[in-house]
Amino acid sequence: MSRLSLTTLRKMTAAQEKIAVLTAYDASFSHALEEAGIDVILVGDSLGMVVQGQESTVPVTVDDMVYHTANVVRGSEKAFVIADMPFMSYANAEQAIRNAARLMAEGGAQMIKLEGGAVIADTVAQLSARGIPVCAHLGLLPQSVHRLGGYIVQGREAQAAEELIADAINLQQAGADMLVLECVPAELAARVTKELTIPVIGIGAGKDCDGQVLVLYDMLGLTPGRRPRFSHDFLADTGAIQAAITKYVQDVKAGTFPGPEQQF
Repeated sequence: MSRLSLTTLRKMTAAQEKIAVLTAYDASFSHALEEAGIDVILVGDSLGMVVQGQESTVPVTVDDMVYHTANVVRGSEKAFVIADMPFMSYANAEQAIRNAARLMAEGGAQMIKLEGGAVIADTVAQLSARGIPVCAHLGLLPQSVHRLGGYIVQGREAQAAEELIADAINLQQAGADMLVLECVPAELAARVTKELTIPVIGIGAGKDCDGQVLVLYDMLGLTPGRRPRFSHDFLADTGAIQAAITKYVQDVKAGTFPGPEQQF
């Protein structure tokens, strides 16, 4: 059985079919996500917080990501698998190429994801030129949370919004094959999605993106402390983990998640 390909995801976007994405960090949840019909599994560096108990994603290492990506790949057969590049693992193009190669060759990822705007455009171009599919990430950047001053909505001001749109276009032109938009106003996310031809996946970015992603532990209500406003406890709705994941996929596909209460 072959996995979903980037070509399939592009066709889904062109056909305005929503792409359902969730994070996973192990084989058992990977299998559960696939059984529910998930399109894409993101092995997020969010594992630093929800699995390792770290205060942020910053301490996560490339070895951590390779290990968890390999587990997720072994637990699935059809889903498209993306692996996060952890903090400072792509400080320059040479380092990015070396670490991305590990995530793909040792971890089995089909795509890598990295955070940042125009400053990483050259790195994206270098990766793309070597046949490494890239998912870019704009808006709230968890790896830069200390510089941003916390987990706050990005792009509210007009200048910041225009800069984000310019960054998105720049990254697409550099060769990015996908974009994650996190914690930005819904209107801005809709503008970016309309402007780009690559799939745009939202998390706290409104309903008009080409797809949606959540941290698995957030949407199951398992994350300690306050749940992000843009998330929803699907386990509370259904009472069973498999049913909760299935409902998430169905709601994303139907365009009913996120609702007004989950956007900015």
